[in-house]
Amino acid sequence: MRPSTLVFLVVPPLMWASNAIVGRMAAGAIPPVTLNFLRWVVAILVLLPFVWQRLKQDWPIARQSWGILAVTGFLSTTTYNALQYLALTTSSPINIALITAAGPIFTLLMGRSFFQAPISRAASLGAVVSLLGVAWVLVRGDVLNATRISFVPGDLFMLLAIALWALYTWLLRSRPADMSGYSVLTMQMAWGLLFAVPMVLAELFWGGYAAIEWSPKIYSMVVYVALGPALLAYLCYQQAVLQTGSQLPMFFLNLTPVFAALMSVVLLGEFPELYHMVGLVLIVLGIVLANLPKKAD
Repeated sequence: MRPSTLVFLVVPPLMWASNAIVGRMAAGAIPPVTLNFLRWVVAILVLLPFVWQRLKQDWPIARQSWGILAVTGFLSTTTYNALQYLALTTSSPINIALITAAGPIFTLLMGRSFFQAPISRAASLGAVVSLLGVAWVLVRGDVLNATRISFVPGDLFMLLAIALWALYTWLLRSRPADMSGYSVLTMQMAWGLLFAVPMVLAELFWGGYAAIEWSPKIYSMVVYVALGPALLAYLCYQQAVLQTGSQLPMFFLNLTPVFAALMSVVLLGEFPELYHMVGLVLIVLGIVLANLPKKAD
């Protein structure tokens, strides 16, 4: 694997782990849907001057491929991080990051069911082991809790988010081949923001959130999640999918809990419990198993 490909694979989980931390810090200060909307407004304003000329060249392709751009924009820009920020109002960054590890199983099942993608034994085994790690976290390290498991709302929101992200990952393969990746991302942002407007208005009028008290800290959080977890991470993720396919990038997202756990200790003072560590070991083991030499079923 080329070093540049490894960078494309590692940067997204690193950025999205930090996104979970910042989202937790922003909980209660910025409504979740509004935070997601603001991050993408800043991101597209930063990106547009650099891609404007190429976007004009790609415009005929963008018009012809508006459907796939709109759908992927809705799944990524509109919904995924809005659900994540909503999840962080009741769940912890470590839990959110570990639930993200369910991504490979959703990816494999969706690929087999809707995209005729074969599932190798290595990928299947890795996904199952990762899923066991997620399950261990959800039962809080006590098997008896499986009989009386009770999810906090944030856990359920994150499960929905990662299912939608798996679908987005597969659909990325259908992006216009002759269209620049920067243009694709810009159009996805534009469509996603369009879909997000009614959600922001609904949150503003009926969400019951207090007015935002703007401060340098709030501004810096919005700018950070726009430039890092939005722009940089999404560009790297799209390149990772183009270079390695739809499955491997999802397995690398299982590194998110590693980064989230370390950041939670440093920035939030939230130390992982033993069950978090057991879940983490299973998740990392799942990555290793999934990357063993593949033999198609």
